[in-house]
Amino acid sequence: MANAKTPGNNYTAKDIQVLQGLDPVRKRPGMYVGSTESRGLHHILWEVFDNSIDEVMGGYANSIFVKLNKDGSVMVRDNGRGIPVDIHKQTKKSALETVMTTLHAGGKFGGEAYKVSGGLHGVGVSVVNALSKYMKAEVYKDGDLYVQEYERGKPKAKVKKIGKGSPDGTCITFIPDDQVFSVTEYDRKQVIDKFRQRAYLTKGVKVIFIDEREDSPFYYGFQFDGGLKSFIDYLNEDGAKPVHNNIFYIHKEQDGIDVEAALNYVDGIETTELAFANGINNIDGGMHLTGFRSALTKSINDYAKINNLLKKGEENLTGEDVREGLTAVISVKLRDPQFEGQTKGRLGNAEARTAVESVVSQALKDFLELNPNDAKAMVAKANLAAKARLAAKAAKDTVLRKGVLDGLTLPGKLADCLPSTKVEDAELFLVEGDSAGGSAKSARDRRTQAILPLRGKILNAEKHRIDKILANKEMISLVVAMGTAISEEFDISKLRYGKIIIMTDADVDGAHIRTLILTLFFRYFPKLIEERHLYIAEPPLYKITKGKVSEYAHSDDERDKKIKSMEGVGNVSVQRYKGLGEMNPDQLWDTTMDPAQRSMRVVTIEDAKEADRMFDILMGSEVDARKHFIQVHADSVKNLDI
Repeated sequence: MANAKTPGNNYTAKDIQVLQGLDPVRKRPGMYVGSTESRGLHHILWEVFDNSIDEVMGGYANSIFVKLNKDGSVMVRDNGRGIPVDIHKQTKKSALETVMTTLHAGGKFGGEAYKVSGGLHGVGVSVVNALSKYMKAEVYKDGDLYVQEYERGKPKAKVKKIGKGSPDGTCITFIPDDQVFSVTEYDRKQVIDKFRQRAYLTKGVKVIFIDEREDSPFYYGFQFDGGLKSFIDYLNEDGAKPVHNNIFYIHKEQDGIDVEAALNYVDGIETTELAFANGINNIDGGMHLTGFRSALTKSINDYAKINNLLKKGEENLTGEDVREGLTAVISVKLRDPQFEGQTKGRLGNAEARTAVESVVSQALKDFLELNPNDAKAMVAKANLAAKARLAAKAAKDTVLRKGVLDGLTLPGKLADCLPSTKVEDAELFLVEGDSAGGSAKSARDRRTQAILPLRGKILNAEKHRIDKILANKEMISLVVAMGTAISEEFDISKLRYGKIIIMTDADVDGAHIRTLILTLFFRYFPKLIEERHLYIAEPPLYKITKGKVSEYAHSDDERDKKIKSMEGVGNVSVQRYKGLGEMNPDQLWDTTMDPAQRSMRVVTIEDAKEADRMFDILMGSEVDARKHFIQVHADSVKNLDI
């Protein structure tokens, strides 16, 4: 059948757009750095830093210096070989300009420049250049200093030799482009955590970090010679108690792949597994993690059977059993890593699985035989997990058979929005206590906003299994209200609200309850976080009034600035809100619930993970960790509600 001649139906060569140079990056930045929000902003720093780490892994550098400047720029310098500056045969331009302005140009595709690398094989630094409103590359090579500057990926001039400089190395300075990124301010803690992680993975490297954005510069440095064993100690320093004395550690090359792994078990139910390929954290795991898990499960089961630590007729320990309470780090270095996704979330090399499984299986077998006390403790830990798993499953099945979730009507305490509201427009506010709940119910837009008061401090999800969660009335109310069910029955397609908003008091108690809710979602509803359904409302701490004019402040600094701006004739009064229930409904609507004016932020997995970690410190069984935290942070407490 012939196509109808309608406007727009003439599809010819002139409709084909060819993007030149780095234009594809600016056109679709999310394809290259994952996001144009905070995640992507930090990713471009990781790319520059990773190039310096590659020089260290190659044995050409041993120190990296990073500085955050007041003008919003970032500087990363290493003492490696320096990017080549001679003329490139193909491009007829300086190799430096070629690397900085051309996708897929670099020293990591072939040859012997890098045996292993974590950078994006020449994509990384050019992508950073494309997404920076200004960049300067300084190369110190053979006693000379070469410089080239760029604006949004385009060279301002040719590479110039401007004088002498030593030692050899590369210095990259860039300013993230505010036309690309919605956030352009780096989070100091996130940067420090990342650099610490890389320092553990790269034995002996010295990382110096300076933040000069405030009046007093902030300094931090790393250098670890213990490698992954030191990393395991760090991961467990928040108060987790080891159940055996010796940390398992192996570092060996297998079929051209460098395999390094360390693990121990702690007295808890949380599992921490970090997997790295060429120094890059693969947050979604991959073949190396699969190989490690297979080796661990088989080795623990084999030892338990040979030494009669499993009773006859008992089922094998599952992977879930042997990973409960596990802290493990797996790192591989290989010539040609195949990452899935531009941000390298998962390693796809099948040979990495084979190498890791072989190395860890043999080494763990030897470790268990040479350390029988450790081995028995590890098997006992897994056995306990298996018994608890079976008991929890039986209890959960009993609970579900009783119809706790099936056919339940919405909880009576839920003030729901109109049934006709589209899911994407519907909002569920989780509010602490009946007082705040009453105020929120009066303040809300009944068409789109639902209110669910949660009385008292809800059950700590970190410390309880699913059967305990299902036996808690507050939890049942939340699960039924959301509509998704829980555990294996979880179904995000049945979610009743596009936004679930945690709205607690802006005080210590409110922060505690918020942490509990975040921990619950992190443990049992991570999909809701990943798909950006969970938010935190940010009610004001202060109301500042002068005459008939009132303004609100969310922090002490904001309060002081607004008081200063309102000073003059007449007195300024300041009211501090201790709870949402102290606000009139119209005040609560104006400050916290009105979509046109409110302040709230989306919860990320990193937020929830940090809340989970913090709760473990503050509410866990280890007194020393809690005492240390209080001592360290005591000076930062400004408002303490007693």
